[in-house]
Amino acid sequence: MADSTGAEAAAELVEFIAKTIVTNPEAIKVAVVEEGRVLELETAVEDRGRVIGRQGRVAKAMRAVVAASAVGADCRLEIID
Repeated sequence: MADSTGAEAAAELVEFIAKTIVTNPEAIKVAVVEEGRVLELETAVEDRGRVIGRQGRVAKAMRAVVAASAVGADCRLEIID
């Protein structure tokens, strides 16, 4: 199980990556749920396609970065509609 500090650090990593991709970085919100095991990424509607990418490539890459990081190894990233 991920500890809360690791989950918070992973959330900051996801937020940093997402803010560099989107056109409206103020709308990015990352929530830590399920005792730090799930990170929920919420974006503006017009930026959702940028975060998901063609055939989910960007989302898959973000999940890979989180999984490869020491702080996010136990976390799962979900993109909220």
